[in-house]
Amino acid sequence: MSHSVNPKIFRIKRTKDWDSKGFYEDNFSKYLEEDFIIRSFLEKNERNFGIARIKIERSLNKVNVIIFSMRPGLIIGRGGEGIKKLKTALVKEVTKTPFRKQDSEKDFQLRVEIREVRDSWSTASLIVHWIADQIEKRTHYRRVLKKALENIMRQKGIKGARVQVSGRLNGISIARTEWLREGLLPRQTIRANIDYATGEAHCSYGVIGVKVWIYKEDVKLEDKPEVK
Repeated sequence: MSHSVNPKIFRIKRTKDWDSKGFYEDNFSKYLEEDFIIRSFLEKNERNFGIARIKIERSLNKVNVIIFSMRPGLIIGRGGEGIKKLKTALVKEVTKTPFRKQDSEKDFQLRVEIREVRDSWSTASLIVHWIADQIEKRTHYRRVLKKALENIMRQKGIKGARVQVSGRLNGISIARTEWLREGLLPRQTIRANIDYATGEAHCSYGVIGVKVWIYKEDVKLEDKPEVK
């Protein structure tokens, strides 16, 4: 049997980069748990805020959380009240862990930064959320896939895309997989810059899986030095 590898992990340090960076050498498992708590807390409101990506940068005494969102105004709120509430809620969640019980909420330095995502139809994670929302609203999956693929291919710089849903589509008892593709999609090459995302649509008849691939361009890989 073959061993499946996540497409992003397979391309780390080639065309993709880590979503978490910083000093993780000391207490690596505890810092990793903090990152998991922060991401899971933000992903609860992922669709409402239009969050495309969450990046965490950790220094010696500070944690910087960068949120890439399609709707930054909803997160920031009037006069910055929304981002202040989000920051205090994140600090409370993190300080509940045994590793941070000794630190008070004032001692734990956390910074939240919001960045806008302008091209929503060029971001695979946002398209996955849109497809899942439409399926949960009982829209026919074929119509959703066609509309999503048309909107993706209208964007500049997109060479190819594929959208896929799987599960008990339209409530049929037998699960199956349906997908549509247009243009080029060289998934076997590492130099191809392919944006990939997965998600789920929770319906009354079961969970529908959603996958999106977007092929943008080829990245020139640095030439490796010859080993003497």
